Amino acid sequence: MSMKMITKICLFVISTTSVVISTGCAAASQKSNSLKPSVAFEQPLVTGNIRSSDVTESSGLAASKCHPGVFWTHNDSGDGAFIYAFEKDGSTLGTWKVTGAENIDWEDIAATKDASGTCYLYIGEIGDNQKRRPMHMIYRVEEPVANDASRTSTRNAPLQTSTATSLAFSYPDTNQDAETLLVHPRTGEIYIVTKRVSGPAGIYRVKPGFDNGGIQKALLIGELSVPAIPNGFLTGGDISVDGTRVVICDYTQGYEYSLPKGETDFDSIWKQTPETVDLGKRKLGEAIGYSSDASSIFATSEGKNPPVIEVRRK
Repeated sequence: MSMKMITKICLFVISTTSVVISTGCAAASQKSNSLKPSVAFEQPLVTGNIRSSDVTESSGLAASKCHPGVFWTHNDSGDGAFIYAFEKDGSTLGTWKVTGAENIDWEDIAATKDASGTCYLYIGEIGDNQKRRPMHMIYRVEEPVANDASRTSTRNAPLQTSTATSLAFSYPDTNQDAETLLVHPRTGEIYIVTKRVSGPAGIYRVKPGFDNGGIQKALLIGELSVPAIPNGFLTGGDISVDGTRVVICDYTQGYEYSLPKGETDFDSIWKQTPETVDLGKRKLGEAIGYSSDASSIFATSEGKNPPVIEVRRK
């Protein structure tokens, strides 16, 4: 277990305990109340374990929109600019070094398909545990083809992606730590949800302008509070392929937000009451994403050979 992982666990335990003590027993029961059985999802199922020994801190998760059954993940800080492809049973599909990118603290990944049929991966260089970084980066790279021919590639002998384009951004208020990157499948707008111990998370929107130069100022559009303690300690997320649902997770469980029927303003989704999603047993859960058709939610955990967890929609 890395020192960073130990630090994360300690911070989570300490912060959760502090909040519970300061808010009393009524607040302490909020976490357990949110674990009642979901009416929308089946029980979590472990479909396999990620077999690549190079994946030790699965920090982001995305399902390919061009190649059914292919999933992408990456490690947290401490690794190079590598992305890893695997199948839902955990079978390795290969390792790629992202050309033109740097991994300071990668925290999430998203997958999209544009109008021309080209698939892209977005990688969020958005982590900042100490909140000392005034600027962050989002990388976009054309999704590589993962198949039998790529299975033998490893971190020591990786394949190469096409050159990534980049988008630099800063926050309009103060330095923030974030682990959740979302990309709207139709508009291409990018959402960053921060990770906060002492209150709701912030929701920031970034316009999709890659390689335009300069540093874009993100727009604060609201706050997000999940039914847990802490209520803004969020570690990953994804938007469904049709743009009507958002799934967010913390270290223990997931929360799905849905647009009301007939609603066309996506940003109204943040005002809805979420459905709690039981993600099963995870050592330290940071990665969550929809299947390519959003019929299931998938999650992984940090640590070597982490479980691949599927939660199917009823």
